[in-house]
Amino acid sequence: MTSSREAILLVGGKGTRLRPLTVHTPKPMVPAAGVPFLTHQLARARAAGIEHIVMATSYLAEVFEPYFGDGSALGLHLEYVTEEEPLGTGGAIRNVASRLHSAPGDPVLIFNGDILTGLDIEALVETHRRANADVSLHLTRVADPRAFGLVPTDGTGRVTAFLEKPQTPEEIVTDQINAGAYVFNRSVIDTIPADRPVSVERETFPNLLSSGAHLQGMVDSTYWLDLGTPQAFVRGSADLVLGRAPSPAVPGRCGEHLVLDGAEVAQDAKLMGGTVIGKGARVEPGARIEGSTVMDGAVVEAGAQITDSLIGAGAVVGARCVLDGAVVGDNARIGADNELRAGARIWCDATIPPGSIRFSSDQ
Repeated sequence: MTSSREAILLVGGKGTRLRPLTVHTPKPMVPAAGVPFLTHQLARARAAGIEHIVMATSYLAEVFEPYFGDGSALGLHLEYVTEEEPLGTGGAIRNVASRLHSAPGDPVLIFNGDILTGLDIEALVETHRRANADVSLHLTRVADPRAFGLVPTDGTGRVTAFLEKPQTPEEIVTDQINAGAYVFNRSVIDTIPADRPVSVERETFPNLLSSGAHLQGMVDSTYWLDLGTPQAFVRGSADLVLGRAPSPAVPGRCGEHLVLDGAEVAQDAKLMGGTVIGKGARVEPGARIEGSTVMDGAVVEAGAQITDSLIGAGAVVGARCVLDGAVVGDNARIGADNELRAGARIWCDATIPPGSIRFSSDQ
């Protein structure tokens, strides 16, 4: 069996936990380290020898192809399949199967469009081949696995069970979780029911296990982050800029900040912690921005302090504002002297008058 040359990329999710970032943009197209997040995944797949990728799209499907085209700029052959009705992870995989060129015994890589990972893709394919598995899963270890599906394995790495989101200490039998990247033999994909919603986590994998199929786990605890929340997305972008998360697609050298073409940054402004300043954005004197993303055309006025936050395209953050763990939607206007903290989300096009929201005294 040869190494995998084909992949399916699941990019159909609505990104509801990321709103307002995803009001105008599907989650995989939200910029991370200066390019749509998807670019990092495609570049890492290409670096691992993948040549043909089928994208399973649904929400705002029309934005992917105009941006990536046929993939030739990235050295890939890209195809797009749009779901009319959401089909779940398994249904989405089955829905694009007709576009694959692989023979029944060939490995097909499948990955989720919202995971930032340092996974050794080639090692996962090699593990799959050596184990002669039907499906192989990338597993990672987490300190608190309650929000995830647990995947215990035996001494040889063979999967023994799938436990969805355990809560009691007795249920937490392992710290290994499903990390959202798989290798399927092509023939297994063809056994997924067509034309109806199917969850690979809740239906396909448990059914395969109970039917005696060989599911192999590979624990790879390099960098791994689920970009499902705004705070995680901001962290992931910063880690890409800092070089903590590997990607060949970061448009510049890794370091404390990334300033894209056409941005204006005042000489005494401080940018650190993996901050990104988008194209045509403006950062005025005395501003201090740490671990944050300022998207294209946004303005950060004099003396503003921004930490672990995301400022949408065309938004304005007024003078002396303090933002910590906040998300500001596209084209919103935050007047001077506001404080936004701890998960505050300002919707697209909203206007907040000066000095309206405070966590401290105004004196």
